[in-house]
Amino acid sequence: MDQSPPTDSTRPTDESTTDHPTTADATDRAVVLLSGGMDSATAAYEARARGYDLYALHTSYGQRTEDRERECAERLAEELPVEDVLTVETGHLAAIGASSLTDEEMAVPDADLESDEVPDTYVPFRNANLLAMAVSYAEANECSAVFIGAHSEDFAGYPDCRPAFFDAFERLVAVGTRPETEIAIEAPFVDWSKTDIAARGVDLEVPYEHTWSCYRESEPACGTCDSCLLRLEAFANVGVRDPIPYRERLITVDDR
Repeated sequence: MDQSPPTDSTRPTDESTTDHPTTADATDRAVVLLSGGMDSATAAYEARARGYDLYALHTSYGQRTEDRERECAERLAEELPVEDVLTVETGHLAAIGASSLTDEEMAVPDADLESDEVPDTYVPFRNANLLAMAVSYAEANECSAVFIGAHSEDFAGYPDCRPAFFDAFERLVAVGTRPETEIAIEAPFVDWSKTDIAARGVDLEVPYEHTWSCYRESEPACGTCDSCLLRLEAFANVGVRDPIPYRERLITVDDR
């Protein structure tokens, strides 16, 4: 199976952050961190295309759009389908704060796609928290991989989306699980752009109408936060209209 990004992309071919097979054995299982967003949905369909039986983990941690994200994750789990879905509600990341995604007193900023600074939408060390739960779930269900949908435009601003982070976490998993346990941390899009992910998802027939990316609103999406603008740009670049509703569509297919 060809797992390369679209031919007009300058991104490298699909590889995880470590040297693992790209397809599953006949009985392999994988946990997918299924947030309900575009990237996690595509990662789930990618894992399915590689032959894994899927176990979906969705976490609500006090983010502004948690209800809508949960609805999307549940619908995606039905569509795939998955062997099992586990929804975990935690309050500790919201209680810790320091992120506009979880702190109602902080405003979610408008998009600034040129900035190299860590944005205040960063939830401190979130991916380590989520991956830890996913690894527990994976080990309990004898899964051989955990899939996460992080990509290159994430790690430009979020330190826990960098390839080095996933490599380090995988080493931690090897040390902290049973001797016979082998769980790969798979970030199949870590070197890809959002446009690459959209193109791959269209090819995999991901039902993007059942995904949600907006940092601010549950209906309609604002269209002006970082996450909305990156998503709109990606769909426009591949010549497909983003199927979710927006209050403002600052980028459209017609602009391309």
